[in-house]
Amino acid sequence: MDDNPALRRRRDYAGPALFSYGFRPFFLGAAIWAALDILIWLPQFLGLLQVPTHLTPLDWHVHEMLFGYVAASIAGFLLTAIPNWTGRLPVNGAPLAGLALLWLAGRLGLLVSASIGAAVAAAIDVLFLVVLAAVAAREIVAGRNWRNLRVLFVLVLLITGNVVFHAEVLLSGAADYGVRLSIAAVILLVSLIGGRIIPSFTNNWLARNNPGRLPVPFSRYDAATLAASVLALASWIGWPGAGATGALLMVVGAMHAARLARWAGDRTLADRLVLVLHVAYAFIPVGFVLLGAAAFSAAVPATAGIHAWTAGGIGLMTLAVMTRASLGHLRQPLAASPGTQAIYVLALIAALTRIAAAFGGPPDLLLFAGAAWIAAFAGFVVAYGPALVSRLPSWTKAKA
Repeated sequence: MDDNPALRRRRDYAGPALFSYGFRPFFLGAAIWAALDILIWLPQFLGLLQVPTHLTPLDWHVHEMLFGYVAASIAGFLLTAIPNWTGRLPVNGAPLAGLALLWLAGRLGLLVSASIGAAVAAAIDVLFLVVLAAVAAREIVAGRNWRNLRVLFVLVLLITGNVVFHAEVLLSGAADYGVRLSIAAVILLVSLIGGRIIPSFTNNWLARNNPGRLPVPFSRYDAATLAASVLALASWIGWPGAGATGALLMVVGAMHAARLARWAGDRTLADRLVLVLHVAYAFIPVGFVLLGAAAFSAAVPATAGIHAWTAGGIGLMTLAVMTRASLGHLRQPLAASPGTQAIYVLALIAALTRIAAAFGGPPDLLLFAGAAWIAAFAGFVVAYGPALVSRLPSWTKAKA
């Protein structure tokens, strides 16, 4: 290892702490952008602000939540998890800084795309995920970690969704299939990764603190649920309002609910870091069921199911992973402080209120959901930001 200059530079990294590990810039950037997205979009929605982007306010909001916030949180997770999967040293220093700057360039480019050109902004935006996938592929292949190549498949789906999104906007002025494909890719990733970390963390905590019933290990049932999810999501992408799609979505929702019940989440009430993972995953079956019901009844808006997935399943799950991973890698106790619990509660309120707002009600309901969302992610920045940009004296030796 010492004979490899690239690996030696990564092992002996002594630059800014922010670029010492993937979770630092991307979790911080994800939280900042999650709050800014809503802070910018709500005035647009109310007609109080105009942004120099070629996208409609709704398309900009949807795109930036998926490819701004979610993409950054995925990058932070993968760049932190892959060294654990492969045993290789983390991507850090100039390569990590360059990747973070490429993500930021995509955000700024789309924000002013009416000035620099829609095609140019789209190319910059798509490039980030392409480079991230290439970096992840290099590390996984170099580490011969073939099991986790499936994560690259989901990244390719997300890249495809982004390309389709931009192509639809350029050709017809609004996105449709690209949005559903991208949401489906993230839901599949949450189902895949959640199915690994939730039972694992739950098992570890229960074995130490609450002996008794433990999560059921990954089995054919989990594989069947994931396979059925792929089929249901593919049907939803192509034919969201079809009766067959609705029925399939509801069946898969029930399968995910049963999957969650097998993980003994009811026994983790005392550990909020574990409990929040179960609460977040609960929004996945809720989203499937609501979207399935929307295919049969106009009384159930499809946006309710979509926001159960996005604000609930994705938003709360990413916050849960970001807080837990940050605490672990920053050498802090794995316990949810009152501030961290407040962040979870605010995100949960935001998700539930946003789902309720989809069914109607006063405009203030949407504003309240937005305010709770902003407060949750601003809370993460305040609570975790200082540590994410600070150096741990023992980090370099510990990770070498």
